[in-house]
Amino acid sequence: MAKQPESHSFMDMFAKFGEELKMPKVDVDAILDHHRKNLEALEKSARATAAGASSIMARQREMLEASLHEISDMAQSYRAPGMPKDMMAKQADFARKSFETAVKNAGEVADMMKKSGGESLDILRNRIKEAVSEIRQGYDKNS
Repeated sequence: MAKQPESHSFMDMFAKFGEELKMPKVDVDAILDHHRKNLEALEKSARATAAGASSIMARQREMLEASLHEISDMAQSYRAPGMPKDMMAKQADFARKSFETAVKNAGEVADMMKKSGGESLDILRNRIKEAVSEIRQGYDKNS
C-alpha cells in the first residue's frame, strides 16, 4: 500500500514554504490582533453612526409633532369668524413662524449630523494612526 502524505494545515504549508525561501517569520498573532483592532474600530464607528441616526430621527419626530401641534392650534383659531384682514395677518404670522422654525430645525439637524459623522470619522482616523504606528513598529523590529 502506498504511503499517504501527511496532512498539513494551510498555515503549516505556508510556514514551510517561507522557511524554504528563507523568508522572515510571519507573526500571525500580530496580524490577527491588527485586524481584530480594525474590526473593533469599524464596529465602534458603526455604533456611533447608528446612535447619531437614532438621535436625528428622534429629534425630527419631535419637530414634526411640534409642527403638527402648531398647525392644529392655527386651524382651531380660524374657526371663529373674523375680519379678512385679521385672518391674513394670522396666516402671514404663521407662514413667518413656520419658515423660521424650518430654518432653525434644519440647522439643528445639520449640526447633529455633523457631530455624528465627526465621531465616526474620529474613531476610524484614530485606528488608522494606530495601524500605521503598528506597521512602523513591525518594520523597526525586523530592521
